[in-house]
Amino acid sequence: MQTLNRLSADPASFQHVSYLWDETQAASMAHDEIALLIYRSNLLGRDLRITNYGGGNTSVKTSEIDPLTGEPVDVMWVKGSGGDIGTLTRKGLAGLYMNRLHAMKNRYRGLAFEDEIVGLYGYCLYDLASAAPSIDTPLHAFVPYKHVDHLHPDAIIAIAASKDGERLTEEIFDGKFAWVPWQRPGFDLGLKLEQAIENNPGIEGIMLGGHGFFTWGDTAYESYLNSLTFIEKAAVYLDENYGKRRPVFGGVRMESATNPQEQATTLLPYLRGRASQFRPMIGHFTNSPAVLEFVNSNELSKLAPMGTSCPDHFLRTKIRPLVLDEKVVAGRSAEELKTYLDEQFEQYRADYAAYYERCKHEDSPAMRDPNPVIVLLPGVGMFSFAKDKSTARIAAEFYQNAINVMKGAEAVSDYVSLPEQEAFDIEYWLLEEAKLQRMPKPKSLSGKIAYVTGGTGGIGRAIAEVLLQNGACVMLADRDLLDETQTEFGKVYGKDNVRSVKLDVTDANAIARSLDETILAFGGVDIIVNCAGISISKPLAETTIEDYDRLQDILVKGQFLVSQRAVEVLRKQERGGDIVNIVSKNALFAGPNNVGYGTAKAAQLHMSRLMAAELGGEKIRVNVVNPDAVLRNSKIWAGDWAQGRAKAYGISVDELPAHYAKRTILNEEILPEDIAKAVLVFVDGSLAKSTGNVLNVDGGVAAAFVR
Repeated sequence: MQTLNRLSADPASFQHVSYLWDETQAASMAHDEIALLIYRSNLLGRDLRITNYGGGNTSVKTSEIDPLTGEPVDVMWVKGSGGDIGTLTRKGLAGLYMNRLHAMKNRYRGLAFEDEIVGLYGYCLYDLASAAPSIDTPLHAFVPYKHVDHLHPDAIIAIAASKDGERLTEEIFDGKFAWVPWQRPGFDLGLKLEQAIENNPGIEGIMLGGHGFFTWGDTAYESYLNSLTFIEKAAVYLDENYGKRRPVFGGVRMESATNPQEQATTLLPYLRGRASQFRPMIGHFTNSPAVLEFVNSNELSKLAPMGTSCPDHFLRTKIRPLVLDEKVVAGRSAEELKTYLDEQFEQYRADYAAYYERCKHEDSPAMRDPNPVIVLLPGVGMFSFAKDKSTARIAAEFYQNAINVMKGAEAVSDYVSLPEQEAFDIEYWLLEEAKLQRMPKPKSLSGKIAYVTGGTGGIGRAIAEVLLQNGACVMLADRDLLDETQTEFGKVYGKDNVRSVKLDVTDANAIARSLDETILAFGGVDIIVNCAGISISKPLAETTIEDYDRLQDILVKGQFLVSQRAVEVLRKQERGGDIVNIVSKNALFAGPNNVGYGTAKAAQLHMSRLMAAELGGEKIRVNVVNPDAVLRNSKIWAGDWAQGRAKAYGISVDELPAHYAKRTILNEEILPEDIAKAVLVFVDGSLAKSTGNVLNVDGGVAAAFVR
């Protein structure tokens, strides 16, 4: 392997990258090159200006003992297929014999047979527990340096994606970089990198046209510092040129709206409904300064249709966004807005289908979802839609990277996007299709958004958790324990997938605000679970007007107000939906000393029947789950209700669980998880043709049988 001199760089001067190296932490790994590779990778991946989620790859070459011969052998450790350097672990690396990788040159038959090489990487594995090797494996193998970084920083791609990229590379990096024109990643590009190094002795990096760059070092630290130094150098060059050659993005065409989030909240359910034509999608909204600078500019109409340049960008964003006309969107009635959006989405789908037909090959995979991933609205911001929240957020981050690239390229030259056929050949690459086919099948609630009132209590919490387990995004709406529950669920199910909001279900304005927060967080709502409640157990003579009103306000009025507001959102989406009301066995058969509570529960049940009848034509299902005596982890049973019920039955509070279990046919205690499973079957498609139903989860109380 070759060596080079360390760059003289002062990390303290960096303004466009984050220098995160900790000498003490690195020293603890001094004798473990693989650990240092992971450490370096994680630091690079932590800075989204350097590379985005899943983008880029890193490697190190080490000497190991061959388990068969007992002799030293050179091994390359490189990020495996589908991994992310920011979260890379040992399990995400592929370890391959260097001699076998080089021997593959003898089997290579040329660019037309590129894909057949990928199947041979498995024969090069040194570490049998390796992650699947990626298509970038030969790019690292044929760069003859110990530590290699391949990254996609915005500042670098701005140079690589400009018309004068090769000249600018020479100028910015003082002739220390070689230029390799755009080529799809793979074995042949690896050979091109090897040739570039042979033809340019002493170079310190390689610029890949339209794509990114490669740098290297003799040590993990040197490679890390080199990467940061070159990125900083490119970013400083761009900074010095913004506004010199021409106004940024051709200047400002319009100012941002005074209430962009309010407009986004209004628009998101309409957009999400149309983006979910083939499968339910989760939305994400961004109105960062970088996004607004682009969408409000004069060059939006020129640059947006050109599409993105870096494959890592458009694989997640599609080649082009849908751009809406702010003048048409503003001030339209609901019906006019629907008509306009229907027309825009239909045109986008038709254009995408035409792109597919123009570019497809005989063996191309079938056309995928033709709906836009990115939707831009001047004055407001950017909307993105994907199968789950993380993917929608990441798509937005990648398009913001693309915006930064276009800004930089236009500042120093002219932006050049990837040719359409090249873009198609990557988007519908058979190897990319194989990767998609290997992905886990979506869970039953993937792409669905749930709003659970009482979401941090015993039953509500259990419902929220089972919905998260099955792939839904969940908004926890409750009075307390919000941050704790959100944090706990976020650690298990991903922080992107759960939010919380303070809610008083008797306050119509608070309900509207909480659903607006749900829309901004996820794009809309599909599943509404009315679980908020209280219990007051008193005989008629002791039930006060305040007791009665409180039960009616929280149980009946709360269910009404939440459902009324949520249905407005469901109607905008035009995709149907589910309302599940957590009522009680007491709605059908109430115990003693229960007049106020039993009356309110009966009203909840009858309201559910009426809503089911009214909303069924819009595919909005309304169903009821009737729990009974769910004591464990219950906020209600922690209060006076338990004492009241114990008094009514002439037993102690401690005897209640056994009492309730023994009076059931199944002789079982009812748990919060039992109620959650009942909710799940109503919303996961198992009972998709059921509405107006009542499911008792009470262990079998014969007097409460529906008849």
